[in-house]
Amino acid sequence: MWYYEKKLQYPVRVSKCDVQMAKFLTEQYGGADGELAAALRYLNQRYTVPDKIIGVLNDIGTEELAHLEMIATMVYKLTKDATPDDLKKAGLGAHYANHDKALYFENAGGVPFTATYFTAKGDPIADLYEDIAAEEKARSTYQWLINMTDDTDLIDSLTFLREREIIHSQRFLECVEILKEERDRKKIF
Repeated sequence: MWYYEKKLQYPVRVSKCDVQMAKFLTEQYGGADGELAAALRYLNQRYTVPDKIIGVLNDIGTEELAHLEMIATMVYKLTKDATPDDLKKAGLGAHYANHDKALYFENAGGVPFTATYFTAKGDPIADLYEDIAAEEKARSTYQWLINMTDDTDLIDSLTFLREREIIHSQRFLECVEILKEERDRKKIF
């Protein structure tokens, strides 16, 4: 089913150790509007949508897993040379005490990931509107992350991810329009 090629969807480079930025990036790793929540949302919703849009949810959900790997790589690179004292100064002392430098699905505030971050209503149009909102929230978070760093290498990778959120939102909007056309054609007497 899978072919694994040992490279990221887009190169991830960082120019310096920046533990504070790594902490902020965990929002996109285990936060409500992050990549894990998006991947699980879309891959779960695909079971109750019309056949003509299953592929979109599958493709985007799978791509979100690739984005999760990119975020993990960024966090790893930003913290790999950090000392326990560096982690403590950045507000990651509790994380270090529990997980060392291992990634853990939590948001930037340290709140663990929960399945309540995503849903599947069972109405494809309602679900797609939630998906559009999720992509737009992720886009804005990426912009805010970009605003918080001066690392041009990191900005490059974050910009790529922000732009993918825009594309995903557009794809979901196209799916809504396809389903609305179909719905409006049906005549019930």
